[in-house]
Amino acid sequence: MIDKFIRVNQAGETAAVTIYKGQMAVLGGDPELRELLTHMRDQEVVHLDIMDKHIVDYRVRPTLLQPVAAIGGYILGVVSAMLGTKSAMTCTEAVETRIGMHYNDQLRDLHLLKHEQLEELKKTIAKCRDEELEHLDTAVDHGARMAPLYKMQFEFIKNGCSVAIWLCQRI
Repeated sequence: MIDKFIRVNQAGETAAVTIYKGQMAVLGGDPELRELLTHMRDQEVVHLDIMDKHIVDYRVRPTLLQPVAAIGGYILGVVSAMLGTKSAMTCTEAVETRIGMHYNDQLRDLHLLKHEQLEELKKTIAKCRDEELEHLDTAVDHGARMAPLYKMQFEFIKNGCSVAIWLCQRI
C-alpha cells in the first residue's frame, strides 16, 4: 500500500509541476498571472522533491508512466491555458479537487495502520493536501467557474485524474 501511495504521488506531483509550466508558457506574459502560477508551481516542486526523497527512503519503484505524467501534464497545462485564463483555472480546480480527495483517502488508510514509522509520511501527505486545496481555492477565486463549458471541462479533467491515479498506482 505504501509503495502505491508514494509511486502515484510522485507521478501526480510531476504532472502538477508540468501543468503549471505549460500554463506559464501560454499565460506567462501577464505579470500578475505569472506570479500566481509561479507560486503554485514552486509549491508543487517542493512536493515533488519530497516524493522523490520518499521514493529513495522507502525503496519504491517509480511508475513506468512517469514520462507520461510529465508530458501529459504539460500538454494539459498548455491546452487549458490556450482556452483562456478561466479555463486554466478550471483545470487547476479540477485537478486539485481530485488530488485533495486522493490525499484524504491515503490519510484515512495510513491512520488505520498506526505505525510510528509512517508519521513523517502522514505529515507530508497532509501538508501536500492542504496546499493543493489552497490552489483549488485560488483557482475558484480567479474565475475557474466562469470558464466557457466549465462543467464539461471540470468533469473531464477530474475523471482523467482518476484514471491516471489508478494507472500510476499499478504500472
